Amino acid sequence: MAAVKLLNCFVSPFGNRVRIALAKKGVEYEETAENMVTKGPLLLSSNPVHAKVPVLLVDGKAVCESLVILEFIDEAFAGTGAQLLPADAYARANARFWAAYVDAKMPECAGKIWKVPKGAPAVEEGKKEMVGVFKTLEGELGEKPYFGGEALGYADVALVTFTPWFLTYERLAGFSIAEECPKLTAWAARCVGENECVAKSLPDAEAVYQFVGGMRKHFGLE
Repeated sequence: MAAVKLLNCFVSPFGNRVRIALAKKGVEYEETAENMVTKGPLLLSSNPVHAKVPVLLVDGKAVCESLVILEFIDEAFAGTGAQLLPADAYARANARFWAAYVDAKMPECAGKIWKVPKGAPAVEEGKKEMVGVFKTLEGELGEKPYFGGEALGYADVALVTFTPWFLTYERLAGFSIAEECPKLTAWAARCVGENECVAKSLPDAEAVYQFVGGMRKHFGLE
């Protein structure tokens, strides 16, 4: 069995995607906590291009970028657990499209909410953009239980790791995601309630809020 190590920060939506995938596959691994401000030497040497979590080390070989890692896990551990990506080529391309959409949209609008002083004009802009993104995602979800269809899939994992941050977005921007996007909120609850790999891999929402508060104070945003 390969030696597997994950470099992660407990609040990272990107790193926690990898936690879900490894748990879904039943892969045993060691997790090393990284500080989002002070980069550790292993992180810097393993991901010299971006110096960001997550990094998955398999027998000492580094795989970087969360969506790349998800696909690597699907292929490297194909013989165990359910696949994240579907076998059908069109469905696989569609899953990749929506995962890429999440990465193209969520960090930008979320950053306008939590990376600026409270009450700054960017916060309202970020809130409106985020609601728009969520409504687009609700349209794609439709009446399906998951973006992947009947079971948790690649696009679901790409998005669900942002849900522990919802409380932070709501408190800083003064809105309710449940009121704005009830279908997405129901999907998020389903992901946690029906999938142990999700439930045990996500941080507590209040802990995320407290962590973000500390980061904001550190950078003089409070």
